[in-house]
Amino acid sequence: MRDYAVYDVFTKTPYGGNQLAVIPEAEGLTPEQMQTIAREFNFSETTFVLPPEDPAHTACIRIFTPARELPFAGHPTIGTAVMLAEMGHGPDMVLELGVGPLCARAEAGQASFVTQVPLERKAKPAPELVARTIGCTPDQIIGEPEIASLGSDFVYVQLDSRKTLSTLCPNTDAMREGAALFSSNDEFDVYAWVEAPDGAIHARMFAPLGGIPEDPATGSAAAPLAAVLCQDRGAAQAFTIHQGVDMGRPSQIHLRAEPGSVTVAGAALRMMSGKLLR
Repeated sequence: MRDYAVYDVFTKTPYGGNQLAVIPEAEGLTPEQMQTIAREFNFSETTFVLPPEDPAHTACIRIFTPARELPFAGHPTIGTAVMLAEMGHGPDMVLELGVGPLCARAEAGQASFVTQVPLERKAKPAPELVARTIGCTPDQIIGEPEIASLGSDFVYVQLDSRKTLSTLCPNTDAMREGAALFSSNDEFDVYAWVEAPDGAIHARMFAPLGGIPEDPATGSAAAPLAAVLCQDRGAAQAFTIHQGVDMGRPSQIHLRAEPGSVTVAGAALRMMSGKLLR
């Protein structure tokens, strides 16, 4: 038997945010077993906590979607850091992920981490293709969609209004077309966003080819967006992304970006605890 816990991440409100299952003592599990457990929970991600390779670090974290392992993801890092703090670690931590060590801090149900992974700006899919993938028209897209990454690839598309954002309906056939053209992992994950007059950003993320029809909070997509805006605007950026609202699971992702560094912060609530019996 193994203990597990379920957290709502990027929220201070129960039953909001993005759900995360955490296995705090995952020694002895094979990657295949981890994948099976993640598929059983069927959340967007499940994390498995292992002893660190470097004894000076806090823990090694492996992250699985229902379909595959990820080198990095935001809400799993935040939620797992909060759990580690509840277990007596921290508040300052170094977490080993697939993208390398990340500095994190967690206490009192809040966590943040800093990524210094270099920003990659990989391609610019045609607006017509991206519009078909999310169910809007090309004239509702501002500027050029772009694929960018801090460890995981996302297609970023800025839209003309909150109304357009709220009416999106992804088209998996068009996403398969995009994946065939641009992806090495058969996915075409789209992060659609709108900037409000007060500087806040509202976003939705669709990844049905990876088993996630829509994600209520995506830190691994929010961080590259902050890095892109910092680079394009030539100045540090600080803002909050509101995601999950149209799903009924509102989330708040707090970001600060400087050249070469992005800080992601948010809250997490433990919602369930139990044991895996098999």
